[in-house]
Amino acid sequence: MATPGKLSNDWCWDAMLECIEDPQQVELPTYKQLRELPPAETQPVVAVYMFGDLTGQRKEGDVPLYSTAVTQGAKELLIDALKAAGAGETGNGTWFRVVERGPSLDNLIRERQIIRSTREDYQKATGEEQPGLQPMLFAGMLFEGGIVGYDTNVETGGNGARYLGIGATSQYRRDSVVISLRAVSTLTGEVILNVQTYKTILSVGLAGDVFRFVDMDTKLIEAETGMTQNESVTWAVRSAIEAAVLALIKQGDQRGYWTINYPSDATTSNSEMPEILETEDSKKLLENAFNN
Repeated sequence: MATPGKLSNDWCWDAMLECIEDPQQVELPTYKQLRELPPAETQPVVAVYMFGDLTGQRKEGDVPLYSTAVTQGAKELLIDALKAAGAGETGNGTWFRVVERGPSLDNLIRERQIIRSTREDYQKATGEEQPGLQPMLFAGMLFEGGIVGYDTNVETGGNGARYLGIGATSQYRRDSVVISLRAVSTLTGEVILNVQTYKTILSVGLAGDVFRFVDMDTKLIEAETGMTQNESVTWAVRSAIEAAVLALIKQGDQRGYWTINYPSDATTSNSEMPEILETEDSKKLLENAFNN
């Protein structure tokens, strides 16, 4: 028996009959594909103003629920995916330089004003010249879009059998989420890249029961057991966003806006991509997106 107040099996409290799982970092297959992406020749400066729930879906229930069916933090998931592209094992993304935008921009500007004012006051008081603030980066490309679809009960089914009061059933349900992501040039306002990704969300339930009369049909035995496992909607949204970023990078490589530096021995190289005519207009379109 475990000592009261100490963990048993790493995360179960025997004394309080309570189990607490440790937090863990989730790396989905799409996240690993993003991290293993070869680096870009030049990192464009990009910004994300809004990327949220455009479905208007609410959670299902017997009574009206105010909770949304999908996460409201899709923008944070997109920024994480942009910073993870080409990071490898270093943790430093090699594809995009993401600048802070949205509601937090006011806080950033206010903090820069405080720093500038403090340095000016310190310089007046001491006479020591203080360094100026570095200029803020401007984005040459905006990432827009959001969660455009969330459909429930796209597919349902199951199996069951019963014999002499003993039965077992299995059921499943398939939902889906759709992500739309586009890149807009700040130089011209043109939508230059646009992709949509689709991810299924699977729910599975297993159950068994016994309903029998014994002892000359005078006593009843009844027992039930079951388990339901639902795929996380947030993980599904995250995976779809990461797949959208990966597809957008490949689409930009195909259209000549940037180049994926595939290793010479890689199975996929630029020579296998569809040939795209590179014009002077396409070169100028993203000219201000690539800042050193």
